Amino acid sequence: MEKSYKEILADVKAMAFDVDGVFTDNSVILLPGEQPLRIMNVKDGYALQHAVKMGYHIAVITGGKSEAVRERFKNLGVKDIYLGCSRKIEAFEEFIHMYDIDPKTMLYMGDDVPDYEIMKQVGLPTCPADASEDIKAISMYVSPHKGGHGCIRDILEQLMKIQGKWYDPDSHHLTKDALNW
Repeated sequence: MEKSYKEILADVKAMAFDVDGVFTDNSVILLPGEQPLRIMNVKDGYALQHAVKMGYHIAVITGGKSEAVRERFKNLGVKDIYLGCSRKIEAFEEFIHMYDIDPKTMLYMGDDVPDYEIMKQVGLPTCPADASEDIKAISMYVSPHKGGHGCIRDILEQLMKIQGKWYDPDSHHLTKDALNW
């Protein structure tokens, strides 16, 4: 009998996320001579920094090259940030080998075809409500929230509640870096 995504959440030890379309709604503001500006959901950021404090290995893997993206995730405590990935699977393999992680104990959230290869490797492939149809078809969980509108918070809160790590009073305080934006 196949496990439900809720049962698999109990065994998740690490996670990785795409950026555009997951942490953002895929909208960018283009200014001449500047890097594209992205809008990210603060509640997604809160849940992510909480997960870092709870000791999860977390990677952010994106095709984008924005140093502002690197800075945002660094300020949330994420150590493994992969920018400019033309083949995301290579960054994913580096991440799992670095920490000796079994991909079947991982959650990944992506929204489009560049995420497909990784999502076929992990134990819990997930996506936002507005992901491409190909990605929805291979996801064990489709958040009711769109990218950039709380899908990260949704899955992380579920995961940490199931594992008894959501209501940890010592971790509910924001770090100085998390507030640095």
